[in-house]
Amino acid sequence: MKVEIIPCLSDNFSYLIHDKESNKVSIVDPAEYNACDDVIKKYKKLDFILNTHHHADHVGGNLELKKKYNSKILGFELDKDRIPGIDILLKEKQKYKIGNLEFKIIFVPGHTKGHIAFFFFKEKVVFTGDTLFSLGCGRVFEGTHEQMFNSLNKIKKLPSETKIYCGHEYTKSNLDFCLAYDTKNTFLKKKEIDIQKKLNSNQPTIPTILDQEIKTNIFLRCNDHEIKHSLGLKDSSDLKVFSKLRDLKDSF
Repeated sequence: MKVEIIPCLSDNFSYLIHDKESNKVSIVDPAEYNACDDVIKKYKKLDFILNTHHHADHVGGNLELKKKYNSKILGFELDKDRIPGIDILLKEKQKYKIGNLEFKIIFVPGHTKGHIAFFFFKEKVVFTGDTLFSLGCGRVFEGTHEQMFNSLNKIKKLPSETKIYCGHEYTKSNLDFCLAYDTKNTFLKKKEIDIQKKLNSNQPTIPTILDQEIKTNIFLRCNDHEIKHSLGLKDSSDLKVFSKLRDLKDSF
């Protein structure tokens, strides 16, 4: 499984997936046609388009790419009227195979009501769209804080070595937020050095590893006593802590 990171728009990531054995080519969340097509041209084909959710900055290239390559577009059944050109409706926990690569659908509402993640379980790779970011999580637009909290916990239960490919390069702003409210986290301070090196050399901070996120991403650490204490919520539920953090991040 080869994954190529395609920077799009101002801070989006699209991802090309090439199954070398079957020569099947797919793309996750083509934000814009030109940037994606420049990479797809090398393969001279695009078999499938995988959409995590319906937002324009994740489906903007759908129709032009489908027209050029006769690709099939996959998306969640709840987004059947919102994803442009959708052909194949996916269900929660469904498994789907492209060439020799098989993935499972994880339903992760919160950012939108029909958001999904694509988990390639044999390769331990997950495409999380705008649900889980490096050191952050997506804004809650169509869902509830509780839905987003539960969705993040679904991803948190995946194998610790899982590589996370998310929808945006938000790592620096997320890092600053985590440092502000998780001041004693030594893992986070080590990660800051690695992130700064990548950014200084104009490299993506993606993929990140789930084990690292569990140690450093404040939105996956709502049960931490130090964080609860720093928020003045030491006797509160993990959900209440998450809701407070998400609201604070919205105005950070």
